[in-house]
This record gives sequence, C-alpha cells and structure tokens, in this order.
Amino acid sequence: MSTVTQNRNDSSGLSLAIRLQRDSAEAWHDLVELYGPLVASWAKRTGLDATATEDIVQEVFLKIHRSIDQFDPTVKGATFRGWLWRVTRNAVLQSMRSKSFDARGGSTAQAQIAAFPDVWNEESLSVDPPSSTDDTAALLSRAMQQIESRVEPTTWQAFLRTVIESEPTEDVARDLGLTAAAVRKAKSRTLQRLRKQLGDQL
Repeated sequence: MSTVTQNRNDSSGLSLAIRLQRDSAEAWHDLVELYGPLVASWAKRTGLDATATEDIVQEVFLKIHRSIDQFDPTVKGATFRGWLWRVTRNAVLQSMRSKSFDARGGSTAQAQIAAFPDVWNEESLSVDPPSSTDDTAALLSRAMQQIESRVEPTTWQAFLRTVIESEPTEDVARDLGLTAAAVRKAKSRTLQRLRKQLGDQL
C-alpha cells in the first residue's frame, strides 16, 4: 500500500500568520494573492470607486505589515480573517473621516459613514466579517491553489475526492490503492494545511 505524506521541505507547513510574523517573502506574496480580493470586496461594499478601493487595499496591507505581531491565533475564537476585517474596517472609516475634513463642511463623507451598515460601526467590534457565498468560495479556491503544489499528489486526490466531490472514503481508498484510514488521514491533514494557509492555525 502507498503511504500518504506531506512535503515538509519548506516552512510553508506553518500557519500563514506565523510565516508573516517571521517576515517570509513567500508568505507576504501568499497574503496579497489570497486576501487582496477579499479586502477589495469589503471596501467596495461601502460604495468606494476603483481607485479608492485600491488605496484601501494598499493601506490595509501596510497596516498588516506594521502590526502582524499583534495577531495571536492561539486566542480562543480568533481568526485571521476576522482580524483582517477589523483592520480593513478601521482603514475605511479612517479614510472616510479624512475626506470629511477635506470636504466643505464634511457633509458628504459624514453622510456616507452614517449610511454604512451597522457592521461598519466602531461599536460593533465583535461583529463577524461580512461574507457572501461567492467571497467565501473564491477565498477557499485561492487557498487551495496555493497549497496544491505543496501537498503530495495522492494526498491531494484523496482530499479533493472526499471533501470537494463528496465521494465515499472506501471508493477513494480502493481507487488510490490506500486504506480507508489513510484516506481519512489525508483528508484531515489537508484540511489542517488549508486552515494554516488561511492563517487560522499554528
């Protein structure tokens, strides 16, 4: 029987958050590629145009670079996406406040802030990040693309077929020449690797 193992030749098996805290160039590339579209989606929900949205995305990643050490994935309930959402929300609100000082009387920007959904209010610190099915699916797809080359082909096939395609474990095991236990282990390890890529596990 074949064994199912993961490639551990590099540090990419560590959480994205930990790799960012170690200032890995690969991790920063992964971060921008993985979460850039999500930050842009959040910013667009406020009605910002393309240029303003791009400015917000750049500001958010600059803030992440400056404050990544403040994120602690060991805190109960902490998620990297939740922390990123708070950074994004603060950047948007700060940008809108700056515009209010530039505008005559500040009425336009103040009105825009007042019109934001409650999820953008500073008092709503415990509110989960806004999400749509499309945003979530796209985020997971990007994360999967990032880790696919870092996972053994047989492990990846076992994961895809049992988790994504919902095939029975026994059928997948038979086709891949593995035991059912090995397929379940492959599934578990790859899901853990995916959570690490999203920054949510050590």
